[in-house]
Amino acid sequence: MQISPSILSADFANLQSELAAIRNADWAHVDVMDNHFVPNLTLGLPVVEALLRVSPIPIDCHLMIEDPDRWAPPYAEAGAKSVTFHIEAAADPVRLARDIRAAGARSCFALKPGTPFAPYADLLAEVDMVLVMTVEPGFGGQSFMADQMPKVREVREAVRRHGGEIWIQVDGGVSARTIEQCAVAGADVFVAGSAVYGAEVAADAVDHLRSLVARHRH
Repeated sequence: MQISPSILSADFANLQSELAAIRNADWAHVDVMDNHFVPNLTLGLPVVEALLRVSPIPIDCHLMIEDPDRWAPPYAEAGAKSVTFHIEAAADPVRLARDIRAAGARSCFALKPGTPFAPYADLLAEVDMVLVMTVEPGFGGQSFMADQMPKVREVREAVRRHGGEIWIQVDGGVSARTIEQCAVAGADVFVAGSAVYGAEVAADAVDHLRSLVARHRH
């Protein structure tokens, strides 16, 4: 059960200290948005390269961008340990997943709330994680969509049938109030933004979220 705080909710003027504040987390979740695939613009490869130089924990890049086939592998080459592309944007997801792995990162595909999992179940052989979005991608601080839990269960069942160690990540509205239902449904990597960075002490929030899901190990 891994906690991956999203720096989308951090203070962008002090990202080095904001990363240090979550050094007890498993990952730092970095949202890359291009203002095309989603209606928001955040940061890109130069900022990620700077974060990689100072982060005390591995970086998990979630690319909400067009043409990930071209732009995703460089994030792995730069040193991100996990790179997620959106299945809705990928032209050749098998090749892309292989390119990401070849560059030394875990490969992952993400599903928007309206995107079904079943058409992409065959991709499990090529990836290390599936991200089920629990909000519409684009902005932090949105309300959790509990109606995505059946999809999490569906992915968990497919992973069980497939075998191997494939993680299931949830991202969007994950908090102390919602994290347990995600764990019960089958998620094991939890992205939390405002629930961590909105807390008085970010590290304490990470510990609290981890304690809530610890009893739901699969």
